Amino acid sequence: MDDTIALIEAAHRGDKEARDRLVMENMGLIWSIVRRFSGRGYETEDLFQIGSIGLMKAIDKFDLNYDVKFSTYAVPMIAGEIKRFLRDDGMIKVSRSLKEAAGKAKIITEKLHGEQGREPTIEEVAKEIGISSEELVMALDSQSEVESIYKTIYQGDGNAITLLDKLEEEVDANEELLNHMVLEELLSGLDEKERNIIQMRYFMDKTQTEIAKEIGISQVQVSRLEKKILQSMREKL
Repeated sequence: MDDTIALIEAAHRGDKEARDRLVMENMGLIWSIVRRFSGRGYETEDLFQIGSIGLMKAIDKFDLNYDVKFSTYAVPMIAGEIKRFLRDDGMIKVSRSLKEAAGKAKIITEKLHGEQGREPTIEEVAKEIGISSEELVMALDSQSEVESIYKTIYQGDGNAITLLDKLEEEVDANEELLNHMVLEELLSGLDEKERNIIQMRYFMDKTQTEIAKEIGISQVQVSRLEKKILQSMREKL
């Protein structure tokens, strides 16, 4: 374990030899995962190459403060890379053994939690089931749903926030300046009440309820006004 951590530290410093050695030492791990995806209509060598990409991502992203073995962290990264590749063609299916292991894990987790009064570790659950920690991680990962970027993650005051809203975007300085100029022009075309609502809502992060109290109208009226103002701004834009 200490040797693996030392190699990861070196790889993070840009040591290509250390990175290559980590890949070589974990080839068996990649193959063990590739075998679970055999029979999908792809050559195992191709899946191995895809899995290797997942392993290299795991090396680059592994946080040395994680209280887990590197192999435990790498399993879902490798499997995820292969699943994304297969999912493009709609070929992926979760094996029965993985489904069964995930089901057992849920039952055992609840049982151990009741007995110990705390959340059991991956190692403890895996030991109860009789499989390795890496196999358990893969089984649990196989049950994860594919998230839509349009999935609502917060609903408040009638305005939904989706995963897409939370995605980081690369910021172009010129584009940001242009957007600021356009926004200033659009705001200048609003009357004082409308401008105050937009400024409080989007620049001061106030809720519709807070705005309603401040300007002396109902939250429903604020919601209607906000929609009307935004629609007007879109049309001008």
